[in-house]
Amino acid sequence: MIAFVFISVYFIPVLAIVFCLNLVEVLKKIKNDQATGKNTFWLTLSFMLIVWSIAVTAALGS
Repeated sequence: MIAFVFISVYFIPVLAIVFCLNLVEVLKKIKNDQATGKNTFWLTLSFMLIVWSIAVTAALGS
């Protein structure tokens, strides 16, 4: 559980950048009718880590 607190303190800004960049790439690829699998994976993973880290940190009261 302490790992998620560490992630939320140090890596959420990085994960937010990864999330935004992949979201823009997915939208561009959808517009041009290209494959989005790789970007969708990273988009989902970064979003999941952001939300899970915030939730665990809030639950621990840190």
